[in-house]
Amino acid sequence: MANIKGQIKRNRQNERHRLRNKAVRTELKTRVKAARVAAAEGSSDTEDLVRQAQQRLAKAGAKGRIHPRQAARRTSRLMKRAAKGDAGS
Repeated sequence: MANIKGQIKRNRQNERHRLRNKAVRTELKTRVKAARVAAAEGSSDTEDLVRQAQQRLAKAGAKGRIHPRQAARRTSRLMKRAAKGDAGS
């Protein structure tokens, strides 16, 4: 346990950030999976689900929740799968 007041505060901040980042990453996985499944099934709301996933990925990348290049890569892969209408792996 830290004895220094500034380090105690930093530990509290790190824990808050960790929980927030974890929640955002979990939501990203859920949205990307929903979009991928909809694209594979040829669902009518595929376009909307892909757009939502794309927006969340871009926001997470911009805010540093995930690396910006990872956000771009995952968006690109999602768009390619949606255009093909394939679930892929």
